[in-house]
Amino acid sequence: MSRSARFHYAWIVLAVGTLIVTGALGLARFGYSLVLPAMQGGLGMDNTGAGALATVNLIGYLALSLLGGALASRFGPRLVASLGMTTTAIGMFATGTANSLWSAMFWRGLTGLGSGASNVPVMGLMSAWFGPRLRGMAAGVAVAGSSIALIIAGPLVPRILARFPESGWRVTWYIFGGAALLLALLGALFLRNEPREVGLAPLGGEANPVLPSPRTASLQWGRVYRSPAVWHMGAVYAAFGFSYIIYMTFFVRYLTGEVGYTRQAAGNLFMVMGWFSLGCGLIWGSLSDLIGRKAALVLVYAIHAAAFSLFALWPQSPGLTISAILFGLTAWSIPAIMAAACGDVLGPRLAPAALGFVTLFFGIGQAIGPFVAGRMADGSGSFSGAFLLAAAVAVLGGIGAWRLRPVVAQAKTLPVEPAGKPAR
Repeated sequence: MSRSARFHYAWIVLAVGTLIVTGALGLARFGYSLVLPAMQGGLGMDNTGAGALATVNLIGYLALSLLGGALASRFGPRLVASLGMTTTAIGMFATGTANSLWSAMFWRGLTGLGSGASNVPVMGLMSAWFGPRLRGMAAGVAVAGSSIALIIAGPLVPRILARFPESGWRVTWYIFGGAALLLALLGALFLRNEPREVGLAPLGGEANPVLPSPRTASLQWGRVYRSPAVWHMGAVYAAFGFSYIIYMTFFVRYLTGEVGYTRQAAGNLFMVMGWFSLGCGLIWGSLSDLIGRKAALVLVYAIHAAAFSLFALWPQSPGLTISAILFGLTAWSIPAIMAAACGDVLGPRLAPAALGFVTLFFGIGQAIGPFVAGRMADGSGSFSGAFLLAAAVAVLGGIGAWRLRPVVAQAKTLPVEPAGKPAR
């Protein structure tokens, strides 16, 4: 494909990357919420055990988020993401064979490792293929992969559980694993590490971008870990990880166990959330290109706080529906904004490593959230307090975002200014 081709290969990379996000996050992580009630009964888990099972998955994600980003900068996102997606598939297949909490924890941990190794490199890849003025848009489209999973799995999983009353949750994991394996193959076949591999410049970027050699980029990895701006973004990202994962993990469990929803009704509301979230990453990522990363983050955290509060304080159909819609409208916006911000601060070559580093903080928040929420629910007999805690942490995330200092996005693929400039 020549530089003058009308159809840019960046759109292929974006499409495949979005599908990989569908498997790495939408099925491997958020699918757990739909399977959880049946899995809880099958394995005899209490809420603390259910939270711990989610936590170990997120610890696996955390372990590979930092390493996966660094490996992608060294060996290329294509290889790392494809191997990560294969690992995710193996983990989900094996989860379906679990006969105890401990075996399920092991396989969910492996699934988390694969998710981190595939999602982080794919999101970082957007900074290589799209210039600064399209970077937020591209990241926003990619995170919509999670919405695709909610839309498909929301009505599908309850039907599987109804068709196979005893083993439905196992069948669900087998189906998820098969889908992930297919996505791993698509990634290996169609992803490309950078535009020059197919004779192109980044879409929406410079005609002749400055591209460093792998050796140069590796020598500058320390810029990621020494940047105060990256650490600040990581702290803000941690608030999102802690708060949203409580909401997503126990969404169906709360509806079916406390509110009185049937599995099908809960799955339908899950699907509604998915439909409303379908364009949220694109909308908020593109909006962050216009108004700045800081302002967009503050607005999103305010909406999240309202959604989590409504879920706890108005447990009737109107309040629960409004909550799901509000969250859906902003669900994956923060990862999209963060992915774009990493490219703004450190350029596309180091963007996977930077995104992996801030995802470390995000992962810590995620790993703590479900366990704390499960313990709170077992102690109080309700998840309402856990959802209110999630709302309070979202407010703290908005305050942290407000303290970010805006800067102008970088035009070069590898900026030459000193490290430490804050994200816009």
